[in-house]
Amino acid sequence: MSAPQRWVLAEAHPEQSAVLAAEARLPAVLAELLVARGVTTAGEAFAFLNPEVSQLHDPFRMRGMQAAVERVETAIARREPVLLYGDYDVDGTTAVVLLKTAIEMLGGVARFHVPHRLREGYGLQSRVLESAYAEGVRLIITVDTGMRAFAEAETARRLGLDLILTDHHLAQAGDELPCALAVLNPNQHGCGYPEKSLCGAAIALKLAQALLERRDRERTRDKTLPSFLKMAAIATIADAVPLRGENRVIAALGLRELRRPVGPGLRALFAVAALDPAAKQLTGYDVAFRLAPRINAAGRMDVASEVVELFSTRDPARARHLAVKLERLNRERRETEELALKAIEERLANDAELAGDCLLVVDGEGWHRGVIGILASRVVERCAKPAIVVSVEDGVAYGSGRSVDGFPMLEAIESCAGLFTRFGGHAFAVGFALPADSLPELKRRLREHANARLAGRAAERVLKIHAELPVDRITPVLAGWLKKLEPLGHGNPEPIFVAKRVKVMSAPRIMRERHVRLELAQMENAAGSGSMRAVGWNLASRAAEFGLREGSVIDVAYKIRENEHPDYGGIEIEIVGIDALSA
Repeated sequence: MSAPQRWVLAEAHPEQSAVLAAEARLPAVLAELLVARGVTTAGEAFAFLNPEVSQLHDPFRMRGMQAAVERVETAIARREPVLLYGDYDVDGTTAVVLLKTAIEMLGGVARFHVPHRLREGYGLQSRVLESAYAEGVRLIITVDTGMRAFAEAETARRLGLDLILTDHHLAQAGDELPCALAVLNPNQHGCGYPEKSLCGAAIALKLAQALLERRDRERTRDKTLPSFLKMAAIATIADAVPLRGENRVIAALGLRELRRPVGPGLRALFAVAALDPAAKQLTGYDVAFRLAPRINAAGRMDVASEVVELFSTRDPARARHLAVKLERLNRERRETEELALKAIEERLANDAELAGDCLLVVDGEGWHRGVIGILASRVVERCAKPAIVVSVEDGVAYGSGRSVDGFPMLEAIESCAGLFTRFGGHAFAVGFALPADSLPELKRRLREHANARLAGRAAERVLKIHAELPVDRITPVLAGWLKKLEPLGHGNPEPIFVAKRVKVMSAPRIMRERHVRLELAQMENAAGSGSMRAVGWNLASRAAEFGLREGSVIDVAYKIRENEHPDYGGIEIEIVGIDALSA
C-alpha cells in the first residue's frame, strides 16, 4: 500500500545564509534553514529564535474587537450569562476554556455548549440558541465556528440575541458574513490584523487579552497572559496552523509555560500521557502526538464538553478521573482506527481497479465517524493519492476526505454538490453526508473529476530535504542550536538533512524484524573520525533491499536526535531515507 519515495532537496541560499551566519553569529546550516523560512537579517533571526510576549500584536488591530469587548464588558457588569458555543476538537474546546476563564476572572458568568459530533454535528444550532434565550442568555460568543451560520445568525437576530462570531474558517476574503454584532476573524475583508493564520483558540486568546488588558494591562502582560498561552499553544500546534509569526510566539511561549503546569487538569493529562515537563522540555511533537490525540479523543469517541471540565475543575480527583477517561477513549480510538485501516488495506490489496484510481474512495458499514478523517489521512500518507473514507450508517453515507498538493478536494466534491445533504471543507480536507444509495453515483463522478486532473501523474511520497549536512559535522553544540527552532510543526518543519557518501562501519543490526541500527561515518573521514549511531524505524526491508553490510557506501536522509538513555545516550541520527550512492 506504500507509494515510492522521491527525495527533493530544497533550494540553497549560499550567499544570503553566509551573510546571516556572519552577522548573527550562527552556524551556517542554521542560517540556511532560517533564510529558507524568510528570516534574512540578524534582527529577524534574534526575534525568531527568542520569542517574547512583546512580539504579540495589539488585539484591537483586529476588526470588530472594540465592539466585541464593549459588549462583553456590558454583560460582565450586568452579570448577564454569556453562552460560549464551541467545537469538539482541540481548537474548539481550548478556545472555550480560554474565554470562560477570562470572563469569570473579570467577574462575569460564562456557560458553554460543545456539540456532540455524532448527535449534533459541526456548527451553530438554532435549537441551542432558542434554549439559551429561554434560560435568560442574551449574548452568544462562538469560538472556532460560525462563519457559515447564516440561518442560525438570523435565528439569533429574531430572538434578540447579540451574537459575536470568533472563527478562523473563511473560504475567501470577499465572502458574505453572517449577521452579527461583531465578527473576529483576521481573514475577513477589511481586517488589518497582521497575523492571518491564527487558529480558533488564538482568536479567543486575543479577545481574552483585550478584555484583561483593559482591566489591568501590566498584570495581564506579566502574569495572566503567559498562563493563558498554555491552552493557546496546545491548540495552535494541534490545529496545524503555520508556526510562523505570532503563531510561533504563542506556541513557543506556551510550551515554556507548560513546564510549570498549575491546574489539576493539565497535571492529570500530563500524567496519563507519561510526560514530565519538569524533567524534560516539552516539544511541539509532545503536544501534537501525545497531548492533542487524548484531548481530541473526547470529541471523536464521546463528549467533548468533558475536556472543558478537565481544564476548568479545581478538584484533583475529578481531574484524574476525566484524564483517565480521555486515556481510555484514546485507546479505543486507536483500536477502532487500526481495525478499519486493516480492512481498507485489504480492500486496496485485493481490488486492483480501486487501488489504481487517481482518487481513492473507500466505504465501509459502521466505521466510527469519529475516525474516518484520520483514516483518510493514513491512506494519503501511504498511497500518496487523495482519499475519501466513507462510513455507511442507517442509509446515510458520511464521508471525510484528505488531499495532496495540486488536487483541491473541496473543488472535487463541489462538482457533485447536488448529491449531498451537507458538505464543507477546504482544499486539503472535506466532510460530507449523502443518502447511501447515491454513493455509487458519487464514486463515478469523483472518478471522472480526478482522472481529468491527475491522469498521468505518478503517485509518490515526496521527502523534502532541507539542507546537506555531512554526519561528521554533527556536534552537541550544533544540536543545541537547532533546538532553538522549536516548536516545530506545520510551516516550521523539523529539519531533514542529507549526508552523501556515508560508509556503514559495522554489520547492520535488525531490531524486531522491522527496524535497523547502523554505525555510520562520512566516507572522506571514515578512517579518522568517530562513527555516528543511527536508527531507521521500519527501514529493515530497505536496508535488505540495498544489501547493506559493513563497508557499504550510501546516501542517507536523516533527522538529528538526542538519545536520553542513561547507558548509551547522546547525539544520534534517525534515518528517514536510504538511497543508492549519488554520482
